[in-house]
Amino acid sequence: MSSGQSSVVIRPYGDGDRDAVVALAPRLTEGVAAWRDADAVAVAVRGWVTGSLDQGDSDSHGVLVAVCSGRVAGFVTMTTRRHFTGQIDAYIGELVVAAEAERMGVGRALVEAAESWACDRGLRHITLETGGANVRARSFYRALGYAEEGVRLTKPVSAGDQATSAVPDLGRPSTAGNAANSSSTSRPGGTVEQNKPATHSGEDQVEQTTGLHSRSWTQVMRHRSE
Repeated sequence: MSSGQSSVVIRPYGDGDRDAVVALAPRLTEGVAAWRDADAVAVAVRGWVTGSLDQGDSDSHGVLVAVCSGRVAGFVTMTTRRHFTGQIDAYIGELVVAAEAERMGVGRALVEAAESWACDRGLRHITLETGGANVRARSFYRALGYAEEGVRLTKPVSAGDQATSAVPDLGRPSTAGNAANSSSTSRPGGTVEQNKPATHSGEDQVEQTTGLHSRSWTQVMRHRSE
């Protein structure tokens, strides 16, 4: 399938894409709260990606890659998730765009492809998660019509953590931890039960957020966007 731009082609993931896709996983660490263990985050995001790839394609799960000039420039994983109301939504687990492919429409093309995947399955909504500090990814998704539905709040409760953790004032947008382009934090990649956050990176104006949705860190760590 094509994104409408001759330079960007969206197609199903193949086994030969694995190394290129996994190499993009570190982008999903962008935008994660500074007080989280960086090593644990790196391990988690890689696990999200490999876990999504290992699930393969099915009616309830899929992986698409963006190709520019013959090279993998990004990817998005899709699955389904049950909302607490009982409704089944499409869910973007991970969405990542390579740094060198930013501002080329890759993130937008991946999101549109994920939305088509959802429509083909008769799903009414598509959701994703991204880090609260990932301002660019949040702006990217907002520009594409996504509305923020929930907010996760964190507070240190031990004296040591209170002294060393600087919890940002979310009333004032912070530029810290912005992702680099398409880790759209859409990534809690996995199944409905996993409920892991995704980190996606944004695109266009915001095409510089890293892991476009695909894993937002709404839980412990997960999803990316852009």
